[in-house]
Amino acid sequence: MQASTFAMNSAPAAGAHRPVRRVVICGGGTSGWMAAAGLAKVLGKRLDIKLVESDDIGTVGVGEATIPTLINFHNLLEINEQEFMAETQATFKLGIGFESWRNVRQDYIHSFGMTGTDHWTAGFQHFWHKGVERGLAGDYGDYCLELKASQENRFAHLPNQGMNYAYHLDAGRYARYLRRLCEPRGVQRIEGKIVRYTRHEDNGDIRSIVLESGQEIEGDLFIDCTGFRGLLIGEAMQEPMQDWSQWLFCDRAIAVQTASVGPAIPLTRSMAHQAGWQWRIPLQHRVGNGLVYASRYLDDDAALRQLLGNVEGEVLTTPRVIPFKPCQRRNTWVGNVVAIGLSSGFLEPIESTSIHLIQRAVIRLMQNFPADGISPYDVAEYNAQCNSEIEHIRDFIILHYHVNQRKDSQFWRDAREMDIPAGLRHRIELFRATGRVFRIPNELFAENSWIQVMLGQGIMPAAHHQTADLMGDEELAHFLGSIKASVDRTVQQLPAHQLYVERYCGRPDHAAR
Repeated sequence: MQASTFAMNSAPAAGAHRPVRRVVICGGGTSGWMAAAGLAKVLGKRLDIKLVESDDIGTVGVGEATIPTLINFHNLLEINEQEFMAETQATFKLGIGFESWRNVRQDYIHSFGMTGTDHWTAGFQHFWHKGVERGLAGDYGDYCLELKASQENRFAHLPNQGMNYAYHLDAGRYARYLRRLCEPRGVQRIEGKIVRYTRHEDNGDIRSIVLESGQEIEGDLFIDCTGFRGLLIGEAMQEPMQDWSQWLFCDRAIAVQTASVGPAIPLTRSMAHQAGWQWRIPLQHRVGNGLVYASRYLDDDAALRQLLGNVEGEVLTTPRVIPFKPCQRRNTWVGNVVAIGLSSGFLEPIESTSIHLIQRAVIRLMQNFPADGISPYDVAEYNAQCNSEIEHIRDFIILHYHVNQRKDSQFWRDAREMDIPAGLRHRIELFRATGRVFRIPNELFAENSWIQVMLGQGIMPAAHHQTADLMGDEELAHFLGSIKASVDRTVQQLPAHQLYVERYCGRPDHAAR
């Protein structure tokens, strides 16, 4: 480290006890303001929270599709859903449509919620599997309310949280919305660029950050939300990344916004192409588009032409290439620095997990908050939980690529033939042989998610649980038919998604902002 990068400063003697009262969040955007919002709501009365960001530094801002866990975070913050959706021009999301992932022109949907009804000994997929064998069952998705509603472009809130959903939202507006919540709760925003940092002499922890203006901001705990740069976790603490590009080939994205040309659907579209995939996210006022691709199979110019040739509506923004590496810090909490968001690592947004991982990091930090001083045991537990969660999500993403039947390009052939993590291989082989799903408690993706993707990608189990054999054909047909009929009746009673959004949270006066 060059001497100009940081200065050594006087500090308490080695081993001194440092309670955490001053929290400095370095960087804004979605990760910075989510961290500020969570800490201010739960611990704000005990903490001095400062957030440093520069209007001159842009954010990536493409994490605009979410998963249902965000609702829990919003409940914690006591956010009014209608207000939030109007301010962020959000729409509802019931799942992700995977187009041409299994094979060219073979599509499926990974939806939220449950499919069918489980028995305590066996999941619904076993009864469905026997139904398929006996000619009594339809498509697996016929028994899922959220999936059928997404196909019909319908949505409504149902009693007793009967519809599982998430949001499509404008990431820039979301950060500004959270800022407006935070400042009345005591969060101080400081405008400026961070140019260097200072350290404590006794243990090398960060003592302060220094802005381009010369202002020095001291803190007890620093949250690194500086994006891919990782100013504190990477440059200062020298925490290395774990590179997962041997399994996840994509290392580029191009993002662009377009005008809406039709009703917003309650589904994120994920359209596979010869070297990756394209997203399409419908908001109230525009559509978010992007192309994720592997640069060793497709160059930037060709990727840009491909994206612009496959968007709908007027292009509203200048397309920008975003290089990335699929990776995760070995540790995301080092010393008195906690990395949240892109500074901690990055997994492509194929399953809309970026905002979820920010949310989980914030909640995990609050659960392990070092009020009386940083404990190595809390740090170790925090890092272990982060690593377990991200590896589970990583493997779920690898599944989409590895299990494919496409023969049209080298990208997909290489993904199919690559060696995969042992844990993922076990999950695939277990399901293929028995129809069972191996799942560790507290993992993000539930059993139904694994089933939908594995079936969608073409894995049909060779067997089903013997409990399903206890049903005769008549009983099984009635069991399956009653579930499907209930789903169909409910879907037909739902209003069109676009109409529901307009009535519930439409804010046409914001569309031009």
